[in-house]
Amino acid sequence: MKRWLGKAETTLGNHSDRLNAINIFPVADGDTGTNLYLTVRAAAQALQSLDTAALPQVGAEPAGQPPVHAFGPPDPAMNDVGAVLARAGQAAMEQARGNSGTLFAVFLCAAAEPLAGHHRLGAPLLAAALNRAQIRAWSALSDPVPGTMLSVMEAAARAAAAVDAAHDGDDSNHTLGLALDAAVEAAVAAVVRTEDQLEALHNAHVVDAGGVGMLLVLDCLRSAVLGEELQDKLLDGLHGYDVQDPHIHQAMPRDEGVEVMCTITLSPLDAAMMRQQLDEMGDSVIMSQVGGAADAAGAYRWRIHVHVPDAEPAVALIRSLGDPSDISVSELAVSHGESAAPALDGHDR
Repeated sequence: MKRWLGKAETTLGNHSDRLNAINIFPVADGDTGTNLYLTVRAAAQALQSLDTAALPQVGAEPAGQPPVHAFGPPDPAMNDVGAVLARAGQAAMEQARGNSGTLFAVFLCAAAEPLAGHHRLGAPLLAAALNRAQIRAWSALSDPVPGTMLSVMEAAARAAAAVDAAHDGDDSNHTLGLALDAAVEAAVAAVVRTEDQLEALHNAHVVDAGGVGMLLVLDCLRSAVLGEELQDKLLDGLHGYDVQDPHIHQAMPRDEGVEVMCTITLSPLDAAMMRQQLDEMGDSVIMSQVGGAADAAGAYRWRIHVHVPDAEPAVALIRSLGDPSDISVSELAVSHGESAAPALDGHDR
């Protein structure tokens, strides 16, 4: 898990500029690459304190089979794959950026749940984790749309489940490798399809930026588990993604309004009321629990994301229902002369 998210941090840092360049849905603000990178970085950094020196060395495996990775002392919780991923997911959720980052954080937190209590990853657990994650991501949005990273998550989950079913729940390393291969292949096909699933992408002749970002994350997972390099030709032929292609979002009309994000503790009833009122006030509403446990009063912590014409009414609504923390308000219209891409080594300078 640590190696996966470390690879994803570096890879998204390297690809952030091209992801920003084709980011035109749901708004052409050119920041999907940056948002995904910063969210994945938060997840990766949450695992940097793990004592990897205490982990057992991976032994030689038969040809074509991925190694078994187990977590060892000194922290008993770190012998639990789900606990490790939950730690990363919690950090990602707390620091999620934008639509894409928030949906990835939801994906990560949900994927950790079926893995809780397990010491290794097999095809049945991979299929369960990917399925839980894609369902949770779809349900986090008030108005989910096919042709986005949601479709890529769903395709990967279905492919992994098909391999698992075909092998009758076999838990071997070989079947895990097959499931990971199938998940990435399905994700590639899903990314290609996004261009014809959304009118804005079809007209601009590009694929979805969030979908490409999710594909990169899944290939990093495959690479980390199989001990192989990332697939160099994975993105070949994706419309709009060549280095020489223009920044499509710069030719799009400027989007008015702001993005509001925060974390807040709400009862289930207040959470439902907030979602309904935010839906009436704006769009791109994402609400997902941060952590699974309720407090003594039966309330849960939520991560809130919404696009609205004006921040003041949205913030007033949020404050009327609770005491939010980490409130951020960002203009959706990004200056066409700005570039928010991180450094190409995957780390800020």
